[in-house]
Amino acid sequence: MPPLDRLTPLLERFRVRTRLFHSGPLCGTTTFAASTGHGFLHVLRRGEMEVTHRRADGSTEREVITRPSLLFFPRPIDHAFLNAPTDESDFACATLDFDGGATHPLVRTLPSAIVIPLDEVSTLGPALDLLFAEVDNVRCGRPLLADRMFEVILIQLLRWMLDHSDRLALPPGLLPGLADERLAPALVAIHEAPGDPWTLDALARTAALSRSAFAARFKEVLGRSPGDYLTEWRLTVAQEQLRAGRSVGSVAAELGYASASAFSRVFAQRLGSSPRAWLSLAA
Repeated sequence: MPPLDRLTPLLERFRVRTRLFHSGPLCGTTTFAASTGHGFLHVLRRGEMEVTHRRADGSTEREVITRPSLLFFPRPIDHAFLNAPTDESDFACATLDFDGGATHPLVRTLPSAIVIPLDEVSTLGPALDLLFAEVDNVRCGRPLLADRMFEVILIQLLRWMLDHSDRLALPPGLLPGLADERLAPALVAIHEAPGDPWTLDALARTAALSRSAFAARFKEVLGRSPGDYLTEWRLTVAQEQLRAGRSVGSVAAELGYASASAFSRVFAQRLGSSPRAWLSLAA
């Protein structure tokens, strides 16, 4: 039986786009503002620095980086780098744009900042070699290839996070759920076919657990019930489809609702307005 692909069903529906905007030294204090609306992925290739960023409670966190590292800010957040005025500090920096923004399922579950030394992610070597070969040499197609390489690096980082979620001390949410060998098949099934008539029994069977054991484990690891997660996933998919111009009726039918009115009731209960009203505000 092939290994379970925990990322493709998620990232096919909700893409992440990266764009290189800096390569080379950063000297003194460099700030990256949340007001840009982007997440950020930075690669420190050489040098040392101090990084500061805002926590959710408004306080400032400081960390000294002494090894080549990846710095991942999945959501827009004010952060700054302080480097000695020397050419020894060498960076490549990209913005991240997640489809759906703050509603992207992974964005909701990740911490505001993640710092990982490069030598801890063994699969990064070839991708980083190619990335820096591109940023160091101006050739045809350089920006496009550098952008794609950052996407590769991000996916490899997410793979590493799935394999080491216990080290990251993540709060309950999607990433710990995908890292759980019993829950991952159920989550992938929901992600692949949100419109199927999922019941607690059917989801528990994919996890090879009893109904009660599955429901308890799901609530503990993801922080919500299987039914709540299924509804949230369907509505997240629905928002993207509505933005893309799909009709309320076609979205309702694809996501397993008996009628457009039934879908609209659930949408309004969870999001505070009807699909059409929400779409007019989101436009």
